[in-house]
Amino acid sequence: TAPEGVAHPRTIRSFVRRAGRTTTGQAKAFTELGPQFLLPYQPQPLDFAQAFGRQAPTILEIGFGMGEATAHIAGVMPEVNFLCCEVHEPGVGALLKRIGENGLTNIRIVAHDAVEVLEHMLPEGSLAGVHVFFPDPWHKLRHNKRRLIQPPLVARLASRLQTGGYIHCATDWEPYAQQMLEVLSAETSLANTAEAYAERPHYRPLTKFENRGLKLGHGVWDLVFRKK
Repeated sequence: TAPEGVAHPRTIRSFVRRAGRTTTGQAKAFTELGPQFLLPYQPQPLDFAQAFGRQAPTILEIGFGMGEATAHIAGVMPEVNFLCCEVHEPGVGALLKRIGENGLTNIRIVAHDAVEVLEHMLPEGSLAGVHVFFPDPWHKLRHNKRRLIQPPLVARLASRLQTGGYIHCATDWEPYAQQMLEVLSAETSLANTAEAYAERPHYRPLTKFENRGLKLGHGVWDLVFRKK
């Protein structure tokens, strides 16, 4: 522990732990499917072919919530491997349950902070893409610095992408969309695929939340940048 009067050093984290109840179905999925689809965090490079049982392009997803979009995307892109990071236990259980229900084989989950996974498990130039959908917007100005999409993390993400690989971010909070656009545009190794915001790519489903928001006139902003 830190000495008295000395604050713990703050490091960038991709999440905030939230309380939540794991349902019986989710707990069952942990027991039955966890051994096959959960990868332990390890501070050494991941052997993708061994982890997925095949050679295929790999996309990193940071924070998948309850896994609804993740399961959909993995279903429509069976030729791609999805390495998904989420620390929220009910969310991990929910995605495991969806994997079982949908017969998916191309997802692996690391229930650990994505920043550390990125730093220690993913070699440079190893990813075909990165998905960051609806990260916590931290609405209050004084909390803006806690937002995930910041220059140091984007530089790290870009270094892990293969040439031609992409970063796809989506948010329903316009000030955060503007920040994402600024930060991604400032990363010299990335190029925007659109003038500003991108059309929603075919693989990203409209969430229930998003459908409701669009009916109320709320926007959703997608940003897709490619590695030069």
